[in-house]
Amino acid sequence: MQIYDHWRDLPLTARGASVALGNFDGVHLGHQHVIDLARRPDSALGIITFEPHPREVFAPDAPPFRLMNATTRAHRLDWLGVERIFHLPFTAELARLSAEAFVQDVLVDGLGVAHVVVGADFCFGKGRAGTAQDLARLGTQAGIDVTIAPLLSTEAKVYSSTAIREALSQGAPEDAARMLGHWHRIDGPVLHGEKRGRTLGYPTANMSLAGLHLPRFGVYAVLVDVLEGPCHGTYHGVASLGIRPMFGENQPNLETFLFDFKGDLYGTQLSVALVAFLRDEMTFDGLDTLITQMDTDSAKARALLQTL
Repeated sequence: MQIYDHWRDLPLTARGASVALGNFDGVHLGHQHVIDLARRPDSALGIITFEPHPREVFAPDAPPFRLMNATTRAHRLDWLGVERIFHLPFTAELARLSAEAFVQDVLVDGLGVAHVVVGADFCFGKGRAGTAQDLARLGTQAGIDVTIAPLLSTEAKVYSSTAIREALSQGAPEDAARMLGHWHRIDGPVLHGEKRGRTLGYPTANMSLAGLHLPRFGVYAVLVDVLEGPCHGTYHGVASLGIRPMFGENQPNLETFLFDFKGDLYGTQLSVALVAFLRDEMTFDGLDTLITQMDTDSAKARALLQTL
């Protein structure tokens, strides 16, 4: 996979791709449908997306909302067979482009795409004034094939990043997974923490949640992919996601205990999939009560994960 972090002066080899255009936060089933419609036997499969996400620019003080950071999204897109990712730096300059200028300057002159696929609700250009139908019209005039993908939905709701965030906020990772087409994952390096878990018999891998939408705080059964190093592989585990009220700490993080694991994970990249919500965060009247609950949580997680 080739990743380009700009849209000007690209090499000739980067031009001519058939691309899906959008934010692709979560890479859910609706996104995957758009990507599938961009697959052509005579063109490289590409993605055009925005980095940072436009919402981070227009509402910088809003709570974190992203389901994936750029690295996690790239991993998922690579798994789907995407060959090129074009990150459009979402700057004031880009935001000021009219729909007509976006098509000509970015898609034609900058990226030289052959085919573009967008969802039916896609908007673009200054003030989000351009619609998917406008893109089809302007693309045709500029010599670009444009496909508008219908929105996918269940009987209850349209597949969307918003609906997935709602499911995660409710502690329903299974519902989120049905819309995503995969488990919701939190990726990142293992950070040094208080190392308190070692003294309790539960050494954990600590990961930051900075910039990400926060699922319901509590304990989860998880699948853990160690992405590199001598311990590379997939493990079952149990994780605490939240602020650790037992110890008076309020910076949200993810602490994961890998079953039957021996090794050093500090600095290693992990991908932790939230499989099932077990319980809310709790405070306890002592460490013995906490350890008893952790034993119960681990037993529940082991039993549940063995059924997958």
